[in-house]
Amino acid sequence: MQARLKRRVFRALRSARSLSPRVRLLQRLPKGGVCAEIGVWKGDFSERILEVARPARLHLIDPWQAVAGEDYEGARYGGKLAEGQAEMDAVHAAVLERFARERRKGVVEVHRLSSLEAAERFADDELDFVYIDGNHRYEFVKADLEAYARKIRPGGLLGGDDYGVEGWWEDGVTRAVDEFIGSGATAVLSLEDGQFLLRLPAA
Repeated sequence: MQARLKRRVFRALRSARSLSPRVRLLQRLPKGGVCAEIGVWKGDFSERILEVARPARLHLIDPWQAVAGEDYEGARYGGKLAEGQAEMDAVHAAVLERFARERRKGVVEVHRLSSLEAAERFADDELDFVYIDGNHRYEFVKADLEAYARKIRPGGLLGGDDYGVEGWWEDGVTRAVDEFIGSGATAVLSLEDGQFLLRLPAA
């Protein structure tokens, strides 16, 4: 009996390790919440949020806007675009089509806005979870953290991508997140595998 239990635990651990860091983060979320994803691109992770977290409502936020300038030469929405804004318009149209059924059901709402413009449309404490994966430069991540922390209910969760990754954004994610944590505004649940997950105060 004990040997079978050990084998079962080993298989469960091995299965958990084989999951992507993002999916492991999603498995920590309560089901049926109201969520927002900042930085949607083609909607691959949006689909994973729906599958794993099963939110009652998922807000997809992205301006789908091409950004010019040497600071964005390494960005997929900047220098890596082959067709500029036309390509971003096509990506947006594909996301609308990809989630057409969920949009009709009222589960998914797509906001073609900057993250800060979209934040103004949410009431304080309206969201249960926000995942930040938009503009990775320090000042933008800092602004997203501050804006969306006010929109998350007490005890809700704030996560994001590329923590600890320097990238073309010159470590902007890590610097902004570390500064936000240092302000005492949140408790750290996880800082690993390129992901961060923070919990807002319960009161």
